[in-house]
Amino acid sequence: MTEAKSNLVCPCCQTGGVRPFYEVKNVPVNSVLLLKTKQEAVDFPTGTIALGLCESCGFVYNTTFEPKLLEYSDRYDPTQAYSPTFNRWHRALAERLVEDYDLHGKKIVEIGCGKGEFLNMLCEIGPNHGVGFDPAYNAERNTSEAKDRIEFVVDFYSEKYEQTKGDFVCCKMTLEHISQTERFMQTVRRSVGDRADTVVFFQIPDLQRILEETAFWDIYYEHCSYFSMGSVARLFDRTGFDVLGLAREYGDQYVMIDARPRSGEAKPLPPQADDIVEIKRLAAGFVTRLEAQRKSWSERIASHKREGKKVVIWGSGSKGVAFLTTLGLSDGIDYVVDINPHRQGFYMAGTGQEIVGPDFLKAYQPDCVVIMNPIYKDEIVADLEQRGLHPEVLTT
Repeated sequence: MTEAKSNLVCPCCQTGGVRPFYEVKNVPVNSVLLLKTKQEAVDFPTGTIALGLCESCGFVYNTTFEPKLLEYSDRYDPTQAYSPTFNRWHRALAERLVEDYDLHGKKIVEIGCGKGEFLNMLCEIGPNHGVGFDPAYNAERNTSEAKDRIEFVVDFYSEKYEQTKGDFVCCKMTLEHISQTERFMQTVRRSVGDRADTVVFFQIPDLQRILEETAFWDIYYEHCSYFSMGSVARLFDRTGFDVLGLAREYGDQYVMIDARPRSGEAKPLPPQADDIVEIKRLAAGFVTRLEAQRKSWSERIASHKREGKKVVIWGSGSKGVAFLTTLGLSDGIDYVVDINPHRQGFYMAGTGQEIVGPDFLKAYQPDCVVIMNPIYKDEIVADLEQRGLHPEVLTT
């Protein structure tokens, strides 16, 4: 794909001259919908990802994104809440935020609350009251003792909910799904208004890590917007927030930003926001590195297939879908493992592998397990050993 500047206008800073640098076609437009049959999965609608870099603010986005292609409903299931590793970190994060911002007896608003796990925790620990927005919320799966203190709105957060005020506004793993990012943050800022003590907390995937690791499995259609620490800090600054904290967490996979509405002169951004030069450098060599990465994985899987070895993927979420579709692995791998019981028995979008639970492996006896997220390696190896399995274990 050409790397010449285009006439595209950045949706974060409204500057022209976005530079395209990576394109992949025939990508499933949803990665974590529950698909009942292999045929439905193989025939699932596809789109094109064409990433462009704004050289003014460092924001990366899918320049060909079409929101109308997506479905967010109760069959959308990206939860990580069945992992003990994730739950320990998630609980510690909730406890830290409650402590740092004295969230006791307060009102919490969460934009993109998913199945409600994090909002439940914040309201349990406080104790607090809450409002959560998400079209994929499913009340039947909420067993929290705090659920009666929470109003769940089964809808997208938008301008019509600006009057919903909170002492703490949380938005985790949602901004990357928003195409009109500046407009969205302006809506959040108007909602906060002149409540100077309101804290706004966002969590998003880290673009810099994706580029550094050439993690093509972390590029998928639902994620139309990709932020580094610097680009998200600049977006918050531009839309009237002062950044309180900016850091990477969870194996440097996530960027975390804490902010308050600006009431006076703008505060300087943290030094770690100065990353545009590095982002440009990483984007410039991304395709070359990706081709080497893709070739290495393709040859490794093909070698196992020639030798008659059984390979499974562990992790049926978006990473698994992106890994399989980018490598074109509709055969050679028959099963994908997931500990989320609500995903078992369904099929992978694009390539059609059946999603199975870990107990299935006792009879299947895989020779190789490819783990989609290395942060879960110890947990997964322990699960395998508990079942008397000792396959080769690879991580992305």
